[in-house]
Amino acid sequence: MARKRHSAEEIVNKLRQAEVELGKGNSVAGVCRLLAVTEPTYFRWRREYGGLKVDQAKRFKELEQENARLKRLLADAELDKAILREAARPNF
Repeated sequence: MARKRHSAEEIVNKLRQAEVELGKGNSVAGVCRLLAVTEPTYFRWRREYGGLKVDQAKRFKELEQENARLKRLLADAELDKAILREAARPNF
């Protein structure tokens, strides 16, 4: 079965729906079945997105992507620095 990537908005909306269903007395397993996600996915989403609004979740994802891009840039710069340091060292 193919995996579906959920957007931040979809996750927040599903968590909101889950809270309503849990308030009605449904079990976590039943809510997960209703949302078509596994229990670990539900708990991971709740840990990451719990209490966020849609616009906050969208901004959160943008910041995560920017952070990953900056980490890659830093790793590349460190690699370049190490190569230059190695080239400048005398070979005895």
